[in-house]
Amino acid sequence: MPETAQNVIETAGLTKVFRDFWLREKVTAVADLDLAIRPHEVFGLLGPNGSGKSTTLKMILGLLFPTRGRIAVFGRRPTDVMTKARIGFLPEETYLYPFLNAHETLDYYGRLFHQPRRERRRRTEMLLEMVGLGQVAYRRIGEYSKGMQRRIGLAQALINDPDLLILDEPTSGMDPIGTRQIKDLILTLGARGKTVVLSSHLLADVEDVCDRVCILYGGRIRRQGDVRELLAQQGRTQIVTSRLDDATLQRIRETIVGAGGELLGVEAPQDKLEDLFLRIVDEAQKRRIATGGAMAGGEVAEFLRAEPAEGRQVIEELVSAAQPETPEKPPAPASAEPVADRQAAAILQDLLEAGKEPAPEEPAEPDKGTPGKPSFEQTDRGLIEGLMDSDRSDQDKPDDQSGEDK
Repeated sequence: MPETAQNVIETAGLTKVFRDFWLREKVTAVADLDLAIRPHEVFGLLGPNGSGKSTTLKMILGLLFPTRGRIAVFGRRPTDVMTKARIGFLPEETYLYPFLNAHETLDYYGRLFHQPRRERRRRTEMLLEMVGLGQVAYRRIGEYSKGMQRRIGLAQALINDPDLLILDEPTSGMDPIGTRQIKDLILTLGARGKTVVLSSHLLADVEDVCDRVCILYGGRIRRQGDVRELLAQQGRTQIVTSRLDDATLQRIRETIVGAGGELLGVEAPQDKLEDLFLRIVDEAQKRRIATGGAMAGGEVAEFLRAEPAEGRQVIEELVSAAQPETPEKPPAPASAEPVADRQAAAILQDLLEAGKEPAPEEPAEPDKGTPGKPSFEQTDRGLIEGLMDSDRSDQDKPDDQSGEDK
């Protein structure tokens, strides 16, 4: 498949073969994979365990090298640094430092992208509120449940406002509230113009948010296309109306049979269990019933909803690279130091600077005619040399004490 600028991700004949110690083929994880993921779409990667989904994502991220075939991300190699700066990734397992809290975790990932301190703080606050962790932001990550760790993992994947978001089982271990929130977020990001690649075993989640899907089995593509087209039942027609009485239903049945059709069933539409659950939780929150877990998230972070200005990311990177990092805590003013400590520090600095000066032309040995002069071997040679050099430099000055005596 030729590389074009219109596609965010392109693969052609992508194959990954894992080998054993003797370089014998052990398993073919991905075989002849051809993908073309367009900008501004939500793409679903489906398949049972061992079908090659995670291996494909790792090759897209440049974490694994393909055995053969070609792959391009934003028209570049996956290992290109500029490509990685535009990607956000949530792995299947949340790899976070358990001794850091949520604030420190997001600040750390913001530093990796060279974001200024003020911008890091602004994005951290918005993301924590968005994923519902604002009230537990100062608890250690190691104390979080699995669902809460997935929430903070999603926040770190969005800290750099990526153009391509790759999510591997994003709703694993999450409650229905978090699941619904992630689906709404994915829809918002797709509508804003970002490209999202979603890998999940929960087919209902993929059906709700994805524009196109690719179903893998045995490392090969078995079906690919638009979700609505793949799920459409071409042999049936569905009509939804308001509630009808028995007489009207009988007339409709006779009309359908007279036209050569068949009425397969008449039933009231049912609500989704997810919608019922969320309504119950929303009512409890309106009654301000306390909970010790994660709260329902707030609105999507402002920097994720706003339209990006042209060249904004490049300018931010150049500015942050040109300016030194602002220290977190400014140094204490000199007036806060005790006077005795400042005097001692000044004397020590003078001694050190005097010890670094080159030795004068006259010999460094002490005057042998001076009786009672201690030898260098009996004292600390380095310290005495520094003191003597300091004395000699003072004698060369026109306003020294020796000149007044003369």
